[in-house]
Amino acid sequence: MPLTHVPVAPLPPERFRELLGDRYGELEEVIARAEEVFGGRAVWHVNSTARGGGVAELLQSLLAYARGGGVDTRWVVVGGNPEFFQITKRIHNNLHGSPGDGGSLGEAEHGIYEETLRDNAAEMAETVAADDIVFLHDPQTAGLVKPVRETGATVVWRCHVGLDLPNDLARRAWDFLRGYVEDAQAYVFSRKEFVWEGLDSDKVWVVAPSIDAFAPKNQALDVEAVSAILGVAGLREGGDPTEARFVREDGTPGRVDRAAEMFHDEPIPDDAPLITQVSRWDRLKDPMGVMRCFVENVDDGAAHLLLAGPSVAAVTDDPEGAEVLAEVGRYRRELNPEVRRRVHLAILPMDDVQENAAIVNAIQRRSDIVVQKSLAEGFGLTVAEAMWKARPVIATKRGGIQDQIVDGESGVLLDDPLDLETMGDALGQLLGDRKYRTELGEAARRRVEDQFLGTRSLIQYAQLLGELLRHVGAIA
Repeated sequence: MPLTHVPVAPLPPERFRELLGDRYGELEEVIARAEEVFGGRAVWHVNSTARGGGVAELLQSLLAYARGGGVDTRWVVVGGNPEFFQITKRIHNNLHGSPGDGGSLGEAEHGIYEETLRDNAAEMAETVAADDIVFLHDPQTAGLVKPVRETGATVVWRCHVGLDLPNDLARRAWDFLRGYVEDAQAYVFSRKEFVWEGLDSDKVWVVAPSIDAFAPKNQALDVEAVSAILGVAGLREGGDPTEARFVREDGTPGRVDRAAEMFHDEPIPDDAPLITQVSRWDRLKDPMGVMRCFVENVDDGAAHLLLAGPSVAAVTDDPEGAEVLAEVGRYRRELNPEVRRRVHLAILPMDDVQENAAIVNAIQRRSDIVVQKSLAEGFGLTVAEAMWKARPVIATKRGGIQDQIVDGESGVLLDDPLDLETMGDALGQLLGDRKYRTELGEAARRRVEDQFLGTRSLIQYAQLLGELLRHVGAIA
């Protein structure tokens, strides 16, 4: 069957009560209304992968809390062949203003796109009811808008990517998708700057992504757990494997048992200052640029660089990942041995996504500085994740990153992602000033607590769906 149904186990929203204090009352009110409004309705979310990338991570927690709040949330993943995902990756890159593989988006691509989604649409039509609400996420699902609407369901198209200042490539992607998405009853974007020209403004909502403070990727870890997890993963020497523990989404005990695939000359010394970027192996995340900046502009002599990302075989909707990883690996191998020993690549296991998240959590907590050198960005959840752990973040002023960081107050924003010298200067300043690092990190955590926790997304989505159902006459 083309669709994969992803299990959604409920999580109790009450766990936020202590964290939010008096602000928890607003969430309680929303939950009470939601049980009445959505009773008997299923709220579906459809995307292209259940693991790897920010959308999958967002859905894992957001849907679980909605289910815990009494809403029948469901998650399905569309199936596709390599040709389909090559085209949707091209669209993704174009939406970011990048040519990607340089291929066309013409009649032939429309044919492949529509043929691939036809079976997905037929299967959804068998299970979606007329009173249901269906969220379709990103370019991979846009072709489902019309057939899902024909079931009588209310359809929302959610676009997580975009460009602050659109160019011809972005508009080309809009033109490819526009005929598919126009029939949706609402559009949701991560930033107002991402909203396409020509869309009905009355149907547009802006909802920034968010993180789950209690998920394995963001939950508190003590020093012993961090050391043990990194030891099992192969990033450092030592550590008691029995201490490599974390708490799973459902509250049960978890333990990191799998090692990362490491490309390094030696493990990261415990006393070495560590600069880290965690991201998919994607040219728009520019891991090569991060490495070149470190090699050419960070002459500290003691600092180490870690580039960490998921196993490319596990991220099915990103066909370019293996190419990018190979390019980065070749560059590292050709470095001077004295520099190369301070550069580490970690390909993180994806067999268990919660184990993977715990490894990322430990990596970010071990890091002295986290970078996100995106050439283009939708939102960049890795920035909020590092900020939540009170880590100073140096990132490019692209997409939603600039909504998260206040430059000089809760992190450092770089205007030009290609200016490696300026980035090197920022890294040097932070490496040399522990007090400044601490101040930025503490301010970063406060900013995430105020604006980017998942409870805010739940409230916004409940408001959106309530208004939408009233607009279409589904509720009074």
